[in-house]
Amino acid sequence: MKSLNAITDVPGIKVGHASDFKALTGCTVILCEEGAIGAVDIRGPATGTREIDALTHPHLVDKIHAILLAGGSAFGLDAAGGVMAFLEERGKGFDVTKTKVPIVPTAIIFDFGIGDFRVRPGCEMGYQACLNASKRVEEGSVGVGTGATVGKLFGIERAMKGGVGTSSIQGPKGLIVGGIVVVNAFGDVLDPVSNQILAGARKSKEGGEFANSSEWMKKGVTRGQFGKVLPSESASFNTTLGVVATNAYLTKKELHQVAQIAHAGLAKMISPFHTTFDGDLIFAISYGKKKGDVNTIGLLGEVVLAESVKRAIIQAKGFGAIPAYQDISALKRKQ
Repeated sequence: MKSLNAITDVPGIKVGHASDFKALTGCTVILCEEGAIGAVDIRGPATGTREIDALTHPHLVDKIHAILLAGGSAFGLDAAGGVMAFLEERGKGFDVTKTKVPIVPTAIIFDFGIGDFRVRPGCEMGYQACLNASKRVEEGSVGVGTGATVGKLFGIERAMKGGVGTSSIQGPKGLIVGGIVVVNAFGDVLDPVSNQILAGARKSKEGGEFANSSEWMKKGVTRGQFGKVLPSESASFNTTLGVVATNAYLTKKELHQVAQIAHAGLAKMISPFHTTFDGDLIFAISYGKKKGDVNTIGLLGEVVLAESVKRAIIQAKGFGAIPAYQDISALKRKQ
């Protein structure tokens, strides 16, 4: 089968988006209906999650059936109910005799900076994302990435558009590692080869010149360069969420180690990263029986997450709210 360069190259995984392009919010589901072993590594202090305890080693439940990434801040956690309804209807979940209870770990991003904050993903949107699930994965400003933004040192007016991206890589002896990321970071997104900023905080609302958030913060700057105070409400709600999947068989402990290693892929692309303003985390899922080394899979996960971040930014759309990478690139070509 030809590679799709997506997390869905891992056999059995499908991805579905549901998007509200008027309110600029949405959600994205990663379906593993037959049950996958899962783990999570949380680095940010501003996370919003549901059913995360099922990913810990002592927990009774040994497998999960989907992962949901949603906008809408903590309100968006409700969308998991729609995913559970979809899976229960199909007899997927943890068997409790009378029915099967789908296990759906969920994490959210804060996407109230643009669009209509009064509209949030709920059960209906979560269900629709499942109906939309397929092997082909749309990227950019769609699903959970619809309202995602990056580069918020000077507030949302000088920020840029984030989004969702995916990638995969073939490892040794039939090993496959795939990733998907929603980039809603406080920091700037860099090209790891040139070290140039692809998207981030800008020096002015109208311009395309980047401020370089890390450099200003290293100098102790916590206010906008041009006198605008950094609003605390804009500073505290940022999150980059990632999922690494493999067709190798790994335990929860091993998957946690994979997620820990794979965080480096995000750190290479986003600066500053893991700040007190971010709620970053990475899920890792094992959905197969191949043999694979934890370090190899973690390093491949690092590669696919980095590539996913880049794809998310390059394919993002600004919707006329704030500029996207494509808008700034076009502006620079005209200058």
